[in-house]
Parts: sequence; structure tokens; C-alpha cells
Amino acid sequence: MSNSKSTKNAKGAGTIRKRADGRWEARYSVGFSPKTGKQIQRSIYGESQKDVRQRLAKITTEIDEGIYTDPCNMKLGTWLDIWLKDYTLNLKPSTRSIYDSHVRTHLKPNLGQIQLGKLAPHMVQHLYNELLNEKGLSPKTIKNLHGALHRAMEQAKKLGYIRTNPLDAVIVPRIEKTKIETLADDEMLRFLNVIKGEPDELIYYVTVFTGLRQGEVLGLTWDCVDFENNTLLINKQHTQLRQTKEYVFASLKNDKIRTLTVADEVMDALRKQKERQEAWAEAAGSAWSNPDQLVFTNELGRYVSNKTLYNRFKRLMRENGFDDLRFHSLRHTFAVNSLRAGDDIKTVQENLGHATASFTLSTYAHSTPGMKKESANRMGQYIKSLQSSAG
Repeated sequence: MSNSKSTKNAKGAGTIRKRADGRWEARYSVGFSPKTGKQIQRSIYGESQKDVRQRLAKITTEIDEGIYTDPCNMKLGTWLDIWLKDYTLNLKPSTRSIYDSHVRTHLKPNLGQIQLGKLAPHMVQHLYNELLNEKGLSPKTIKNLHGALHRAMEQAKKLGYIRTNPLDAVIVPRIEKTKIETLADDEMLRFLNVIKGEPDELIYYVTVFTGLRQGEVLGLTWDCVDFENNTLLINKQHTQLRQTKEYVFASLKNDKIRTLTVADEVMDALRKQKERQEAWAEAAGSAWSNPDQLVFTNELGRYVSNKTLYNRFKRLMRENGFDDLRFHSLRHTFAVNSLRAGDDIKTVQENLGHATASFTLSTYAHSTPGMKKESANRMGQYIKSLQSSAG
């Protein structure tokens, strides 16, 4: 195929050729330079002639209609820095910290030197495949990374730096749904015996009977505990920022502030915790410091870190035959037991702080097979009562 091309194309006209590297290139003119009078030409590349022909046709149509935007020459790394600094201020500190980590660790080192207007879907797809298959990143991590990059490119699109978001054409690895581990009734009895007398016993106890997330139970403060009405106000979580490693209060997941009405036994556990803190404070004297009025602290009033709690929990569980049990399994156990007890799905959703009832239902629908049999039995009793009445 000839590599010759017009040297005086009209604005919007284009030529197509096959390059030596096997790719197809389409060149088009966006007008003439006011300084030199020479044509300003741009190129697009693709794996097939059909692909570049279709893209060329779209571009030349946009040029003819006066809606064409010239590709941005800004480097992706530069734009990601700008985006993080100026366009993520409305996000939670924890989310910004995660995005910053993805940008520094994976995106800038691998794609940062590519011009914003030349970032193609296959470049991103190749990176995702490499991170998954060679670097060992989980599909969930790649999905989160994709979310950050897609959001950044969508903002670039809104600002007119790019015409379309190349991330729309990228395929994200599928996340396999993990099996939910919960405690059966006999396991629950053994679990309660195992935690008895442990330093974190009351944290575990409150969690398994309220369904709080780890950050929520560690972020619980005394002003949110209403002993008179048996309620807990869940309005924040205690979490560690990835970038600075600092522990801070942050807004809740899904921003769903909620008030839980809890069992008397849970309130009794919290009264016991208050008594423990009062004894610790007296023993520690001037060394005691709990300025945030946290419910769960160490013996000097300092916060309990998420990592410390997680490690102590896993060690205790392994030592007692609960090898697969995670701290989050306590939340799952509460959810399943609530459904087994007859709580409606909307109540369970609100207690857990899920965004939607459908998410709650899809998460736990397969974890309670016995409920289906119980439901069938109830329907059978209802049918018998009708037949008896018709008698």
C-alpha cells in the first residue's frame, strides 16, 4: 500500500496508511498555523484499518460541524496531580488517601508520561492485565484503581481536555463473590466462651450483637450512647489514612448516619466498659487521656487501632479453632441472626447502614437456607388454617 499522502488537505480531510510496525495510522488536518501557514496535522492509531477509518470519520465530521476539540498535550501524570489537589476535596479523607496511593503506586509510574489526549483503552487494559496476572493485585483493588482513573478522566472530559473517556471501553476483572462466614448457634456459644476475659471481650461482644463495622465500633463515643433509651448513634468511624498513617474520625460508609436500638445485654456490656474506664482513669492518674471520649480505649485512654484489634482477633480465633473467622464475620453473623429472628429486610438494612435494601438482600439471601424452609412451614400453617376455616 502506498504511504503517500496529500500535503495540502482541506481542513477535516484525512489519509490512512499502514505503518511499518503493523498498526494503522489515520492523519487529518485541523487547519493551518497562523504563524507558518502550514497545515496542523494530527494522527490516530489502531490495530485495524476499519477502526481508524471509523474514528477518522467521526473526527472529520466533528471538524466540519465545528465541535472538534484538539487532543490535550498535558501528561496524564500532571493531570492526575491536578485532579487530586483540586477536584477531590469533596471526597472522604480515606477515599482521597486511597486514590493518592493508587496514583503514586500504579498509575503515574506506568501511564504518567502519556499525553492525556493519547491515552487509549488498550494501554489501560494492558496495565490492568499486568497488575492482575503478574503483580498479583486482586480484582477488587484493580476495580478501585479503575474507579479513581475513570473519575479523573471524566473530569478531564467535562473540562474539554478530551472528547471521550477512554476508560469507558476498558474491561475490569470480575470480582468473585466471597463466601460469607458466620457463626452458627453452637459456634456462637463457643465464641462467647473464648472471648470471655480477653482484653477486647466487650468490643467483640458489642460488635456481634449490633453488626457495627470495625471502624464504627472503635469510633463510638460516649455522647452517642443513650443508656435511658437503649440507643447508639452511629455517626462516624475511626480510621487510618493510608498516606499519613494518622488515625482520624471520618464519615460513615455510604454517609448513612443511623440510630440503633439495641438489646439490654449490649447496654449492660457498655455499662461495664464505662466502669472499667473509670477504674483505669483513677489508676492512671495524670497519664489518663481520652479527649475524644471514646468508648473503647486501652488502660491509658488511648484509642485502639484497627490493625491492633484485627491482629489480636485473628490470633485468638486461630488459637481456638476459628481459622476462617474474620472480624467482619461478626457483622455478618448479626445480619443473619436478625433475619432468622424475623426482622424485615428494611430494618436489617437500616441497622447495618447499607445503601439499599436490595444490597442487603443480595448479600445475605444465600446465607440463610433454613429461612426458606421456615417460610414454607409458615405458609403451610397458613394454608391449613384457611382450609380449616372453610371446613
